[in-house]
Amino acid sequence: MKKRQKTKANELNDKTYLFYYNRLMELAISMFEWKNLPDSIDPRFLELSLYNDGMAIFFKDDVLGLLALQTMIGGNLSVYRIPKIRRAYATNGYNKPLNDEDSVIIYNNYSHTNTILGVEMYARRIANLERTIDVNVYQQKTPRIIQCTENQRQVMQVLLQQYEGNEVFIYGDKNLDLNLIKIHDITAPYVADKLNDLKREIFNEALTYLGISNVNIQKKERLITDEVTRNMGSTEAQKYTRLNSRKEACKQVNKMFGLNIDVEYREDIKMLEQLELGTGDEKEGEDDE
Repeated sequence: MKKRQKTKANELNDKTYLFYYNRLMELAISMFEWKNLPDSIDPRFLELSLYNDGMAIFFKDDVLGLLALQTMIGGNLSVYRIPKIRRAYATNGYNKPLNDEDSVIIYNNYSHTNTILGVEMYARRIANLERTIDVNVYQQKTPRIIQCTENQRQVMQVLLQQYEGNEVFIYGDKNLDLNLIKIHDITAPYVADKLNDLKREIFNEALTYLGISNVNIQKKERLITDEVTRNMGSTEAQKYTRLNSRKEACKQVNKMFGLNIDVEYREDIKMLEQLELGTGDEKEGEDDE
C-alpha cells in the first residue's frame, strides 16, 4: 500500500514538473519571429537548437540548400575566441564539416549558453510549490486522529455518523468509556494561499528571465506608473540578452550569403495597457483609505 502511494506521488511529482517545464519551454522557443528565412530553414528547429545547445550553424548544402542545424565545434579559435572548425549534424545521420568561411554560428546569447538550464530550474521550483500546495490542502481534509480500542472503534463510527448527520443529540451506550478515547488534533496550518503567491512570484520571475512582460509583485493596491516601469525594466533588459546575439548572427549571415534575414521579438502582451495606472503622484496604500 505504502509503495503504491509513493509511486503515485512520484508520478504526480514528475507530471507536475513536466507540465511547467513544457509550458516554459514553449514560451522560450516562441519568443522570436524570424523574417525572410529561406523555405529550407525551419525556424522552430532553429530556436529549439538554440534553446537546448546554446548555438546553431547556418550554412549552405550543395543538395539541400541553406540550412540551420545543430553543430559541434572545435579546432582553432579566432582572436575573438570563435571556433573556426564546425560540423553540422542531424539525428538522421546527416553531417557536414564546415569552417568560419562557409558558415555562421548563431549563438543563443552573448555568453554562448543555452536556455534549458534556467527553464529546468524554474520549472522544478514551481512544481515543488505546486505539489506542496496540494499536500497542504489535502491535510485540511483529515485534521484529527481518534485513538481507541478495537471495541470502541465501531461505537465511534456510529457516533461520527450521527455527528455528520447533524443530529441534535449524540447517544452513546452506557458502557461507553470516554476516558479510553483520545483525540489528537493534527491540523496543519493553512498556508496554501501564501505558497500560491510565492509560486506566482517565481513564475513571474521565470517570465522575466525569458523577457516576457509581467508585473513581478503582489499587492492589493493599484500600481503607480513608476512602479510598473521599474519592474518592467529588468524584463526589457533581459530581452536583449538573446535578441542582440541573434541580430548579430543575421548580419553575418546576410553578408556571407547575400540574404536579408532579420529577427525580432514577437509582439507580446502590453502589461501597461492592462493595469489601472495612477498618475504617478499616488502614494502606496492610498486606495485602502
